[in-house]
Amino acid sequence: MRQDIEFRTDDGLTLRGWLYLPDRGPAPFPAIVMAHGFSATKEMNLDDFAEVFSQGGFAVLVYDNRNLGASDGTPRGEIVPYLQIHDYRHAITFAQTLPEVDPQRIGIWGSSYSGGHVLVVAAIDRRVKCVVSQVFTVSGSQAARRFVRPDKHAARRAAFDADRAARYRGEPPAMIPVVSQDPSQPCALATPDSAEYFLSFKDRAPAWKNQVTLRTLELASEYEPHHYIPHISPTPLLMVVATADHLVPSDLQLQAYATALEPKKLLLLPGGHFAPYTGEIFRRNSAEQLAWFTEHLRPRIT
Repeated sequence: MRQDIEFRTDDGLTLRGWLYLPDRGPAPFPAIVMAHGFSATKEMNLDDFAEVFSQGGFAVLVYDNRNLGASDGTPRGEIVPYLQIHDYRHAITFAQTLPEVDPQRIGIWGSSYSGGHVLVVAAIDRRVKCVVSQVFTVSGSQAARRFVRPDKHAARRAAFDADRAARYRGEPPAMIPVVSQDPSQPCALATPDSAEYFLSFKDRAPAWKNQVTLRTLELASEYEPHHYIPHISPTPLLMVVATADHLVPSDLQLQAYATALEPKKLLLLPGGHFAPYTGEIFRRNSAEQLAWFTEHLRPRIT
């Protein structure tokens, strides 16, 4: 069963999403809190994961990040990682108020950019009893060094500074496409599989917009969730890595996994960054994730 929900942040925004409840088993249920990655909205396969988890006995809270999709917030398309991290914690608090949820059995799930967020949340918020981080952001600075040619760094920094000055004068923020099928057009996620994935959701996710603020890229380059990984323990951590990931290079994710303390588990999947969301790889992936949440949050299914 799925129902629409909304909850407030401490700075007065309304975030909107869905609550999935199992159709069997005694309430209150253990809960999983989920949000999507960079610019993505909940219709981009989060419903598929949530349905698997709900059928396994979990209440699942899925919501759109601030400034995106159905949620409030301006500037639209502005992605501030630490505000999204705070919103995960607001979502946990909201989930704990629901009569259908056991407030002592809360897990969190994130993928790509939000895969980095859940690493931070799990390290700082002990209400979290289990975490799954899928094809996760590791280090903004390392990503920038890999994806931006060295001779382009000065121009990129100048663009960030010019945008900052313009916004100070009261002008609207500069925008950049999330993806592009034209290799010559600058965009935030400049890999062919990124364009293929996002542009395939024209009908299924009409609230998604193919643009983010330029400041979003500056903030991404400063985001370093890997520093938090050693502090997640003793919260159980499952990391999911796609072995041919080029958007978040798999070698960076594997190095990050090595810094995590027990209890932890690594799930290696074939394919690129978006392979874990669909097809047979999704079916294997979601089953493994459900088993991890079940082991550590123990839903009572009758």
